[in-house]
Amino acid sequence: MKHELDAIFKPKSVAVIGASSNKGKIGRETLHNILLAEFNGKVFPVNPKKQVIHSIKAYSTILDVPDAVDLAIVIVPREQVRDVARQCGEKGVKGLVVISAGFSEVGAAGKKRERELLDVVQEYGMRMIGPNCFGVVNTNPEVRLNATFGKTYPRRGRVGFITQSGAMMEAIMSTAMELGLGFSLVASIGNKADISSNDVLAYLKDDPHTDVILMYLENFGNPRNFTSIAREVSRLKPIVAVKSGRTKLGAKAASSHTGALAGLDVGVDALFQQTGIMRVDTVEELFDVAAALSNQPVPKGNRVCVVTNAGGAGVLATDALISNGMEMPPLSPATVKNLKGSMSEDASFSNPLDMVGGAGSQEFRAALDAVKADRRYDAIIPIFVPPVTVNQLEVAQSIHRALADTDKTVLACFMGAGESTAGIEYLKEHNIPVYIFPEAVAKTLATIHGYEEWLSRPTGKVKRFRVDQARVQEIIDRNIGEGEGAIVGEDAIAILEAYGIPAASYFYARNVSEAVAAAKNMEYPVVMKINTPPILHKTESGAVMVDLRSDKEVRDAFRKLRSRVGILKKGEQFSVAMQKMVTGGIETVMGMTVDPSFGPLIMFGLGGIYVEVMKDVDFRINPLTDSEARRMIKSLRSYPLLTGFRGAPPVNLEILEETLLRLSQLLSDFDSFSEIDINPFMASPDKDNCKAVDARFIVNRKRTG
Repeated sequence: MKHELDAIFKPKSVAVIGASSNKGKIGRETLHNILLAEFNGKVFPVNPKKQVIHSIKAYSTILDVPDAVDLAIVIVPREQVRDVARQCGEKGVKGLVVISAGFSEVGAAGKKRERELLDVVQEYGMRMIGPNCFGVVNTNPEVRLNATFGKTYPRRGRVGFITQSGAMMEAIMSTAMELGLGFSLVASIGNKADISSNDVLAYLKDDPHTDVILMYLENFGNPRNFTSIAREVSRLKPIVAVKSGRTKLGAKAASSHTGALAGLDVGVDALFQQTGIMRVDTVEELFDVAAALSNQPVPKGNRVCVVTNAGGAGVLATDALISNGMEMPPLSPATVKNLKGSMSEDASFSNPLDMVGGAGSQEFRAALDAVKADRRYDAIIPIFVPPVTVNQLEVAQSIHRALADTDKTVLACFMGAGESTAGIEYLKEHNIPVYIFPEAVAKTLATIHGYEEWLSRPTGKVKRFRVDQARVQEIIDRNIGEGEGAIVGEDAIAILEAYGIPAASYFYARNVSEAVAAAKNMEYPVVMKINTPPILHKTESGAVMVDLRSDKEVRDAFRKLRSRVGILKKGEQFSVAMQKMVTGGIETVMGMTVDPSFGPLIMFGLGGIYVEVMKDVDFRINPLTDSEARRMIKSLRSYPLLTGFRGAPPVNLEILEETLLRLSQLLSDFDSFSEIDINPFMASPDKDNCKAVDARFIVNRKRTG
């Protein structure tokens, strides 16, 4: 076999250990499905109490099977699984699909049982899907394997499907059958004790029978491996995923179902954005996007033309498309000229092109013939609302005949036509996906366009700068040694400077006279902050006084801050930190938090009200490439404020990008930080005025570097 997973997905022989002749038993239904699919290989039922099952000779143990066995489907009580796996190893079986449940998903005892099973699998060099899984399917005529206990054998197609939920596998295969969507390979991976979604994803990358990959995920086994694999696969084949556990309650439910913690959703979004995976919110949307990708080309851009016989449907489509970031350019003069001879005088020669209610197959044919030649569009959406007087099938035939030779993306919408009418079935048979409502078409098209945008972006590269690692390590070691949990003030600024991140310098004052002298030295206006005792959240604690413009204001500010501190600890002496007030810029915020699954997540956003109220920020998984740093900045809703709004000069975006990349390098060089805030970082048109004003680093209690 060319690939170690071929033993599972392309076996030449299969043993069903726990095969049964009793209807309703998993062992019976799995064996029955293998035979019903006409598996193109040898099948060996294994049951110590039966001599014949399904008219096939049965064997007491896998060791009694006279022929070599590639794949064993294990359906025995959980207490017997480990011993059965050992027998499979002794037999020379290469792959296991363990359907039996009762492992890590049920608690500590199950986790121990699963570890012992995995030890046996690894001892004999086998590969295993499961335990607690639904099975696997391969519709390739050379294989024809349905090693599941479900009721549905999917149509053959070119869509691969990976799921962590067995119930979802059954539901999706059943619905796909109704929708006419076919699969190449389906894998329910269960508890992922050995083979994970990463392994199957990498396998599907090289599968010549798979063009599109769908995933239902509840958690990530090794997110960092997943990131590198998914980024590579997405360049070759589109990946669409539903990731459950968006909310805390949803994450709790996913955890109890799979035996693993769900990752933070912000990390999932960042991962999918960086790897080109199309994330959808529902299983229904998963089918919508899959139908488009498996039947139509990816649109070359976001320009759409809507052709309809119903004005209301056209308005709904327009609202949905524009809301999802698509564009609807007007028809070109040449297209309008071509249309006027074949349309009603009441038609609206705009976009959407409304041919009015009486339009039938001839009008659709003429309109679509004209629109497909218009270079202003990347996608065409025919929307048909069937009146009693118009034949649906004839309209569907006209749509297909007009657009069969176009390289534009075509997604149709038949509103109120019913889900399985002759017209809809005709379009599906001719590779034109049909949707019931225009909102679904718009969301699908926008999702796929997002993937096309990702494909067209430069891959970027991780940059390295000359920095002073030793200085940062000394600061970390000293703070950990002193038992400090946070690095603030002068040390925080020193860390930034060591990594080439521009920062406003501090001057310290222990009394009013020193404060006034420092202010005069740096020139007004200035900012004063409490330095001793250390305060982590200075703004929230009233420990900052800004825009001080005179000696008197400095004296008053010093006294106010001293009064707010109250009684000091023994040995402490009150002091303030003075900074030159940075003006003429826009406040931004940069930072990092550690996701338990994905590691460091870098954040960027606009400061002030934009981060506090609007939460206009973006996250990326570290390390950042130069193109990802640029995308972070441009992704903000408030990005126009940085580029020059209402005549204001644009800020220096290159400094922002470089600062994010330097922060990324800091995180790659040190895993000592659990949280970082650089807030604010002033973005200014003047390069010399772009600098961090304040920063704090929360450190772990371990020494690393």
